Amino acid sequence: MSSTMSSPSHAVTQAKQALGARLREIRIAARLTGRDLSDLAGWHSSKVSRIEHGRQTPSENDIGAWCRHCGADDQAGDLVASLRTIDEMYVEWRRMQRTGLQRLQQAAVPLYERTRCFRVYEPSLIPGLFQTAEYALALMRAVVAFRQIPDDSAQAVEARIQRQKVLDSGGRRCAVILEEAALRTRIGDAEVMAAQLGHLLSVASRPNVSLGIIPIRDRVMWPPNGFWIFDEERVLVETLSAELTVTQPREIALYAKAFAELAELAVYGAPARTLITSAITFLDA
Repeated sequence: MSSTMSSPSHAVTQAKQALGARLREIRIAARLTGRDLSDLAGWHSSKVSRIEHGRQTPSENDIGAWCRHCGADDQAGDLVASLRTIDEMYVEWRRMQRTGLQRLQQAAVPLYERTRCFRVYEPSLIPGLFQTAEYALALMRAVVAFRQIPDDSAQAVEARIQRQKVLDSGGRRCAVILEEAALRTRIGDAEVMAAQLGHLLSVASRPNVSLGIIPIRDRVMWPPNGFWIFDEERVLVETLSAELTVTQPREIALYAKAFAELAELAVYGAPARTLITSAITFLDA
């Protein structure tokens, strides 16, 4: 691979820096120094610098005061919207999952329903849209045990299976790139995995699904995390501790470029089916 993927928190840092740069432009246009603005707003003298360099995230009140003292009240609304986007970008899993997993599955339904084209890269797991109930249950039980959260695995699995129905309507398309390791990562017992891989073969035959698999011999250590691209609206990246939401067009384009490069490494059709059937055979070895 010719380029490197930023860490999941990098987009958050960049968004803070971009917001800070916009605020700096407003201050300079108002012909105020950082100290002038700090004095007018009653802030510590270093606060303006920290915000402008992305080292401190301003509050909505901070943005309101900044614009007011710089004579730019008309820009406050857009800046607050940018701030809220940053707040949404990085959400701790423990906070999202504190009541279990079902709510997390249901919360994503509106996003799935308005998406026309899914682009999915997964290095080690079968993606949720293609999971069997048994595979999903084994996976969610492992998550519950690891995170020590309320166990509503059965209800969460039902919600996930219901969510899969989006592929049955509206002319949606789904392009998925898997590492071969995803076929061999044992989730549940051999019977669960065999059924899951058989289901994957079935799903891959659908006319609105494109399944590519990157053979182990061609795998790369980049990117380290799976990601989902929802049209051109947003990208979701799941890490061990958090879910990153990317909404900046420039960042979405970066993930789209990564997906295109990964797709070039993948095999499709009969070669992909051979890798899946080989993984099934491996289960019996």
